Amino acid sequence: MSKVITSVTVFNDAVGLRMSATYSEIDDAGRVVRDNQRFDRVVRDADAKSAVNDLFEYATNVLGD
Repeated sequence: MSKVITSVTVFNDAVGLRMSATYSEIDDAGRVVRDNQRFDRVVRDADAKSAVNDLFEYATNVLGD
């Protein structure tokens, strides 16, 4: 059984930097067992925060193009 991330969203809210992601679970035969499952986490890891901030900076720069 494996879990495959299908989307990731990162945003700031009242508790800080939050990540929301969806995933599917796939069995060894390739069948989707669970689809469009979701989880949320507050991003606390410094390296992950840095990577997210880099993405926000990149997106801001794209707006300026």
